[in-house]
Amino acid sequence: MMWRNIAGFSKAAAAVRRTCGSRRCFSTAIPGPCIVHKRGADILHDPWFNKDTGFPLTERDRLGLRGLLPPRVMSCEQQYDRFIESFHSLERNTQGQPENVVSLAKWRMLNRLHDRNETLYYRVLIDNIKDFAPIIYTPTVGLVCQNYSGLYRRPRGMYFSAKDKGEMMSMIYNWPAQQVDMIVITDGSRILGLGDLGVQGIGIPIGKLDMYVAAAGINPQRVLPIMLDVGTNNEKLLQNDLYLGVRQPRLEGEEYLEIIDEFMEAAFTRWPKAVVQFEDFQAKWAFQTLERYRKKFCMFNDDVQGTAGVALAGLLGTVRAQGRPLSDFVNQKIVVVGAGSAGLGVTKMAVQAVARMAGISEIEATKNFYLIDKDGLVTTERTKLDPGAVPFAKNPAEIREGASIVEVVKKVRPHVLLGLSGVGGIFHEEVLKAMRESDSCKPAIFAMSNPTLNAECTAVDAFKHAGGNIVFASGSPFENVELENGKVGHVNQANNMYLFPGIGLGTLLSGARIVTDGMLLAAAECLASYMTDEEVQKGVLYPSINNIRHITAEVGAAVLRAAVSDDIAEGHGDVGPKDLGHMSKEDTVNYITRHMWYPIYSPLVHEK
Repeated sequence: MMWRNIAGFSKAAAAVRRTCGSRRCFSTAIPGPCIVHKRGADILHDPWFNKDTGFPLTERDRLGLRGLLPPRVMSCEQQYDRFIESFHSLERNTQGQPENVVSLAKWRMLNRLHDRNETLYYRVLIDNIKDFAPIIYTPTVGLVCQNYSGLYRRPRGMYFSAKDKGEMMSMIYNWPAQQVDMIVITDGSRILGLGDLGVQGIGIPIGKLDMYVAAAGINPQRVLPIMLDVGTNNEKLLQNDLYLGVRQPRLEGEEYLEIIDEFMEAAFTRWPKAVVQFEDFQAKWAFQTLERYRKKFCMFNDDVQGTAGVALAGLLGTVRAQGRPLSDFVNQKIVVVGAGSAGLGVTKMAVQAVARMAGISEIEATKNFYLIDKDGLVTTERTKLDPGAVPFAKNPAEIREGASIVEVVKKVRPHVLLGLSGVGGIFHEEVLKAMRESDSCKPAIFAMSNPTLNAECTAVDAFKHAGGNIVFASGSPFENVELENGKVGHVNQANNMYLFPGIGLGTLLSGARIVTDGMLLAAAECLASYMTDEEVQKGVLYPSINNIRHITAEVGAAVLRAAVSDDIAEGHGDVGPKDLGHMSKEDTVNYITRHMWYPIYSPLVHEK
């Protein structure tokens, strides 16, 4: 198992990270020519081919562009610097304005570049991922979704609605790309912690796929954001004249599933080797669609499985932070607050890990897990219990049915308090102070709900009330906290971006037609082993986002090796399953890395 070799891997990973750095680096490789069937203004209006002022004079003559652009030719480096300076100017000019206003202004600026010049956009994003990920991804993407009908300027992705039933097989061929590798799909029913946003949830697949391009090097011409608009139960949206979606209540039951079924059949008929990521479906549909499709199609649910993997990596890291061997994870008492798709997904994967490590059944492995939902502690006395929560229901003789978070924490004295409730501030002062009595020398508090306003607590409150010796992680970014003793309270952003790009890329390059539990556990174990012991002892559980491409390569390679081990790898392109099986660990990382797209201006050659 990965965790038995954690020290060696951590040292090797640290050595590689030292050579990666966060400094921007422009490739000196000479790209091959790209054939275009357009000329003149048509090229300038195509963000994939457009180079703005970067077209050399020979191309301007060849493509009918002379006179359509300012005369100066700028290199990609000069364009890059010009955009960054404009961005810094925006930051200076918006100082003192409300945070939401500033965030949307930054998103608009990046979005305009995306609409105009995709190559420069992804270059800027990749080289500044730590600064720009919070703008194109969480937390700003939540704000974008809330305002999407007003922000909409041009189509991006595809929309399949309840009114398209029976037409999806033909509609799927309207997408111009001949090859699609990665699809992210949502029905808009549970966007982050913001609830039902209907068609406005399309911002989530767009943001996720930008992360796939930036972190995993998926070619942006081969990604497809999908919105399944089955209506909305959000009355404010239904009454909003600007709302762009179907104006009807959400479909339910078999009517709903028939729409999803039809889309999945259409997508995999045209692109049988694509990987589909389900995103921000409400809990009941997240679990039902996962079970319905996971053994038939190459798909996974990031809220259930991606969140679980990142959380599990953090949970394993907290054991290391205590100075304990990872085998002690089986003894950790964990209170999970939130019984939606994310909370149950985390608990289920953690239980699977305990069962594997201890060599016991998953039922036995639930002993140290305590699940709390909106009605309090889940016990066997609960009626109308979600089927996914049944294995974690406690005997009320141990703790009463519906016990509050404070009651449970005081009674159990858990090593970890993990929040995925979507309720901002639910880890209030009394809860956090109760964690001081934890049986752990370094209690862990994970406030993982997004966006920032929905976080169960802030980093400042956690360190203030629970003590400076805690390990803290959150779903959205917080600043590190200066402690009274002069030390730093490290904030770990337990964000899914550490895993889902590697899961998608590793699955794609393995040629696997399904995503197994073994592949997902391998991803989590790989991330858990990424940090050095020295870093973990300081309370640092997750690596810098600046290293996201290297992280993704390592995670993707681990997923690929697990697919080989599970005997489901079919190979990719000219690399067959036997070739993958003969690769060493280093070979798989190199194989993954070689297939990661990087934005470079290619010479354009016109062909009629």
